[in-house]
Amino acid sequence: MPDTLRITVEELRKRMEAGEDFTIIDTRNPQQWAQSDVRLPEAIRVPVDKLEEKLPELPKDKPIVAYCT
Repeated sequence: MPDTLRITVEELRKRMEAGEDFTIIDTRNPQQWAQSDVRLPEAIRVPVDKLEEKLPELPKDKPIVAYCT
């Protein structure tokens, strides 16, 4: 995967603080999500195995950042 398709947490934070708007998708599976205390309230939860079927429902007017572990 080219580096241009990846973003670090710090880079995302900087871009969000600069006012850039993103759709954030939490792609962790239900077990990983349940075991973690990390939650991004604005994130849309879509397990990675359901991502393809949910793509038509995702906003198309801003960049999408997928979060996984």
